[in-house]
Amino acid sequence: MNNIINPRTVQTCFVKESNCLYSSEKKRRLSVLGSTGSIGRNALQIAAMHPDRFDVTVLAAANNVRLLARQIQIFKPEIAVVLNSERAYELKKILSSHDLSCSDLSSCCSSISRQHDLSADNRQYLSFYDQFNRDKHDMELKGYRYDKEWRDVKIYWGDSGYTLAASYENVDTVLLAMVGAAGLMPALAAIDAGKHIALANKETLVMAGELVMSRAAEKGVTIYPVDSEHSAIFQCLEGHSFKNLKKIFLTASGGPFRGTPLENFKDIKPEDALNHPTWSMGNKITIDSATLMNKALEIVEAVQLFNVSVYDIEVLVHPQSIVHSMVGFSDGAVMAQMGLPDMKSAISYALSWPERLDLELEFPDFCALGSLYFEPPDRDRFPSLDFAVQACTEGGTLPAVMNAANEVAVNAFLNHQIKFPEIFSIIEKTMAMHRNINKNIVCCSVANEEIMDFRYNKTGNGDRLKSQAYTLDDVIKSDIWARETALGLIQSFR
Repeated sequence: MNNIINPRTVQTCFVKESNCLYSSEKKRRLSVLGSTGSIGRNALQIAAMHPDRFDVTVLAAANNVRLLARQIQIFKPEIAVVLNSERAYELKKILSSHDLSCSDLSSCCSSISRQHDLSADNRQYLSFYDQFNRDKHDMELKGYRYDKEWRDVKIYWGDSGYTLAASYENVDTVLLAMVGAAGLMPALAAIDAGKHIALANKETLVMAGELVMSRAAEKGVTIYPVDSEHSAIFQCLEGHSFKNLKKIFLTASGGPFRGTPLENFKDIKPEDALNHPTWSMGNKITIDSATLMNKALEIVEAVQLFNVSVYDIEVLVHPQSIVHSMVGFSDGAVMAQMGLPDMKSAISYALSWPERLDLELEFPDFCALGSLYFEPPDRDRFPSLDFAVQACTEGGTLPAVMNAANEVAVNAFLNHQIKFPEIFSIIEKTMAMHRNINKNIVCCSVANEEIMDFRYNKTGNGDRLKSQAYTLDDVIKSDIWARETALGLIQSFR
């Protein structure tokens, strides 16, 4: 099958439906990496709504073993994966007991809900339990055997476990919803095993997009975007040739500090940044949204997915979060994909393409909205977008460094080790200190600002610089270096 999102090997963005890997008569066998996170939980709710379409064969998480155990009880995967041997032992102990029996769940959740200070794990657990109870009747009508034996699941852990989860022989589609750089090696394992990928882990393409997309093309693997913005672009481009694509309009909510003065940034606390106005997401991506670093990562991801220059991407702040992104064509036409801010839509499309599933989601009330509002991002307050332009322009290992520095800085901010504006400082300084290993040189003539992008064979004014090829090993070493450097900078801020 052609690689849908890889114009390096095909002239048009989408293959014909008759050539599609899937049909409505064939169940898709899923491996969900990151099953206890926001994307994973939504994906499993979709699977529960459509048991005739999906078999959940593999579940992988990190530390939230209680929620993972509940998911195992519901979906009966063949294997489950956790972070380390301690978590594996804990999961095995829970599954071997009657702690999660249906008769005990109600009283257990009632007891948890009486606590005023719920942990994130318990909130996720309760949310998933409540959703399962709402869906249970429909699942019974559709023949979903939720009471089937589930204790025979095989448990693995660590890097080898995640590699197995991504390449498991009884799986045809892998949902990569792990957080951060941890998703890169499983993504490559899934590609090497010929699995088609629903990609929610943008860091995979930020760190090593050229390498990942090239390997996917070689293996004939399809990559379906799960991010709402890239899914929107994906949908707008369906049936169109890439030669007619002229511009991508990437929308951003603006986050919780869209109107906050720069001088007040130093007073922002983690709990403030975690209060997103429109989307419900995990902690890391919510902080990224507050800094607009999420949009910076999405810029790099869009460059890799759709094979465009970074200078053909325009970010628009759209606080209503109705227009998820737009595409401009050579004839001046602009196509937009719209909907209420609910990740189920994008996840479902990535898992069910070329078909659409009934998710019982509401449509926007356009009369109540009155108008759709857009504004340019404030790059002085949110320099993250400029980091993305620099990373795409210089290429090589610099995007991996940007991503690693951001992950370390966000973690430090969440742990009250640095102030909000210092996230930007750590990323900027780490990128400036990096000795880039670069084969993707883009030259810019200062006089007329015309771009030479040798990756995509666009010409302009300027001289090509000497380039040096980079490898996966270079990416990994640069990631480690950037983390160590960022940690050193954090120490200097104290």
